[in-house]
Amino acid sequence: MHRRAGPSRALVTGPAGFIGAKLCEQLRPDGWEVHGLCRHSSGLLCPGVTRWECALDDTDTLARLLKYLRPEVIFHTAGFTSAARDLSAVIPSFQANLVSTVHLLKAAAGNACPRIVLSGSLEEPQATDAAPSSPYAASKAAATAYAQMFWQLFRLPVTMARIYMVYGPAQRDLKKLIPYTILSMLEGTRPQFTSGNRKVDWIFVDDVVRGMIALARAEGVEGRAVDLGTGVATSVREVVEMIAGLMGSGVPTFGGLPDRSDEQVRVADVACTEAMLGWKPSTTLRDGLARTIAYYRARVGATVGGRR
Repeated sequence: MHRRAGPSRALVTGPAGFIGAKLCEQLRPDGWEVHGLCRHSSGLLCPGVTRWECALDDTDTLARLLKYLRPEVIFHTAGFTSAARDLSAVIPSFQANLVSTVHLLKAAAGNACPRIVLSGSLEEPQATDAAPSSPYAASKAAATAYAQMFWQLFRLPVTMARIYMVYGPAQRDLKKLIPYTILSMLEGTRPQFTSGNRKVDWIFVDDVVRGMIALARAEGVEGRAVDLGTGVATSVREVVEMIAGLMGSGVPTFGGLPDRSDEQVRVADVACTEAMLGWKPSTTLRDGLARTIAYYRARVGATVGGRR
């Protein structure tokens, strides 16, 4: 395993998002100079991050910005995150996950960026799969294919973080299982679940961020997709039951919603990732859930206090 030099200048797309914000929070204390590339409507950035507003499909402005900043690393975390099997998800997935990524790769290639780290997904189909299971999965798989092409043809040093089911404090999409379950129990509403039988590799967001930073520094990972997960599969039912136990709540019933079709059941190859990066997850599922519960409990308490 070989590593590049230490902290440098980073550009983070989606710096106000779930993973992007956590990434910025970690990079700054580590000594990086951090720049955030935002849409005009995006939220506040963490202190010390320089904000730049530019849509990724504004190719001329994007190219000028990269030429001006000369980032040593681009972390691409912006995108559409819903894995819904709906027709309405096709165009948002295509535009936000594929088209924007291709624009960014082209601009980076034109400015000889030394390293790009893309956020991939466990939902991307593997060699044995017949087809992508959702518009999101298709867009992520296509983005990975383009990244590998940019490495093969143009020697753009891009690598893909294949992120498993990430969770943690401040997750933006409150429809995701863990924040949905926690908030339902805190607010006294009755959550609805599928059978809960699907097994998932759950990875805490802080561990994902450490893995992405390790990818930025590693040598020999160009053109490769590297797993960021725990290597352990835990069912949705077990996660909900663990949350209920930690919160002292009754265990809800399962089966009120239909299971989604073509759900992927995969675990990360942690041994391979550790060999390449020297990284492995450090947060247990129980500890990660406890930290997430504490965050949302404080959030709900602050909201109630504000109404009073």
